[in-house]
Amino acid sequence: MTVDNQQLSVRNLLGIKDITKQDIELIFETADTFKNVLDRPIKKVPSLREVTIANIFFENSTRTRLSFELAEKRLSADVINFAASSSSVSKGETLIDTVKNILAMRVDMVVMRHPHPGAAVFLSKHIGAQIVNAGDGAHEHPTQALLDAYSIRERYSDVSGKRVVIVGDIMHSRVALSNILCLQKLGAEVMVCGPTTLVPKYIQSLGVRVEHNLRNALNWCDVANMLRIQLERQDIKYFPSLREYTMLYGLNKQILDSLNKEITIMHPGPINRGVEITSDVADGHQSVILDQVENGVAIRMAVLYLLAGQQ
Repeated sequence: MTVDNQQLSVRNLLGIKDITKQDIELIFETADTFKNVLDRPIKKVPSLREVTIANIFFENSTRTRLSFELAEKRLSADVINFAASSSSVSKGETLIDTVKNILAMRVDMVVMRHPHPGAAVFLSKHIGAQIVNAGDGAHEHPTQALLDAYSIRERYSDVSGKRVVIVGDIMHSRVALSNILCLQKLGAEVMVCGPTTLVPKYIQSLGVRVEHNLRNALNWCDVANMLRIQLERQDIKYFPSLREYTMLYGLNKQILDSLNKEITIMHPGPINRGVEITSDVADGHQSVILDQVENGVAIRMAVLYLLAGQQ
């Protein structure tokens, strides 16, 4: 399978900041082809039959890890799964030693999630295998941003000119930064909305609007991406209580129905139902949350396929 023999401008996918608009469009075109594959009775293609991919997760993950693993198996790659909690990392082994031991098994590509920002970039300078960043701390999560933008493109046929608000814990979210960079490269207008304590000071320097009133943000936007409150990353209290946060920034059916237009609702998951979003909104017809999950497999297939083509 080929897509006009085009190639990505990068050897690794470390962050959205490193790729071009043309790269993003190529990934989307390739994902279109793979979505057709996923609709067939036989959902596998032999594109990566000779490629070995290691999924190395130093942080807990369910959706991202399963999505990558399924994408790899749909491409017929050989897959190794590595969880740091059950490995020698817990005995003090360094990141480089861990990965070099895995690479000694002749691994071609590494998909890595790590709690520290920049871990994927650091590793790319020390090993020869290609690296896909599956999330590094509160820094970037490039494939999530790609699948989010792809889902908007699927809904509206184009991302350019769309107004997208990202609501919630902007400060601790790797999804927020990657989404902002990706959406801007594709010509969308971006706003962030949340409590003052959860919107970092530098955010306006990225050229995004800042709004602290949820209703104002929803009236402005075409798409609302509702983020989870990341309590596990918060070392201090950024708001009085979850109940108060929900009263001010939780999205429910009553608010949605009161708008003078229909907007599209997204969520990168996992959802805290009843906190940032209620069940009737998450499961309603304006939600594309399950489409995001489906699109995640096609986008990750596209990324792995295009990177492997450069070996």
